[in-house]
Amino acid sequence: MGRITDAVKHLLIINVLFFIATQLLGQQMYDLFSLWFPKNEHFQLWQVATHMFMHGGFMHILFNMYALWAFGTPLEQMWGRNKFFFFYFSAGLGAALIHTLVNYYYFNDGLQTLVANGYNEANIMDIISQGKYDTSWREIMGESTMKNFLSAYMTPAVGASGAIYGILVAFGMMFPNAELMLIFLPVPIKAKYFIPGLILLDLFSGITGFSVFGGGIAHFAHIGGALFGFIMMWYWKRNQFNNNRWN
Repeated sequence: MGRITDAVKHLLIINVLFFIATQLLGQQMYDLFSLWFPKNEHFQLWQVATHMFMHGGFMHILFNMYALWAFGTPLEQMWGRNKFFFFYFSAGLGAALIHTLVNYYYFNDGLQTLVANGYNEANIMDIISQGKYDTSWREIMGESTMKNFLSAYMTPAVGASGAIYGILVAFGMMFPNAELMLIFLPVPIKAKYFIPGLILLDLFSGITGFSVFGGGIAHFAHIGGALFGFIMMWYWKRNQFNNNRWN
């Protein structure tokens, strides 16, 4: 694989610095730099980018940074620094867009259900802005709809995973026969099967709410990063993109 490439190195450093700052400052960092729902009082426009450098814990950043190094390095070696940066941040922004759109659907679904049953929208917003909810809502919306409604508003998104999924898609398209393995499934699987399978698991978890990866994962952000990564790779391949333009 050779030496660590420039873009990957700088992304690793920035992520680690953000992680250290988060350990020192705690909730203040999450309030400022995580991606909050646009109607939440903590939302700021810069969070669309800064959430990519925030992580929820040591294992979270460890896996993301390992994937960035392992899959991003060969791509940057082929593309050059500028094209790699463009691709990485575009995939991350795409992940933020899809995640936010899905949250809008969940939020509006729950809100309109409550309003249709006689609740006042202003009162609902006042309650959830305090981080609270009315237990009677569960009887009207059902457990799943209420969970999605509250999570959309109250739970911020953090992590480089959306951008990483774009990198995974690009790696799979550039190196389809490279053999990869999961830690808990030490069987080599070619990238052209492994990466689509991983994305399908995220899609299954996002739609059903049953996560095979554990809780607290923004599955549709992963899907968004993968989707935007695929679109960029398809476009570049179709138009015979000139790598030298980005160097």
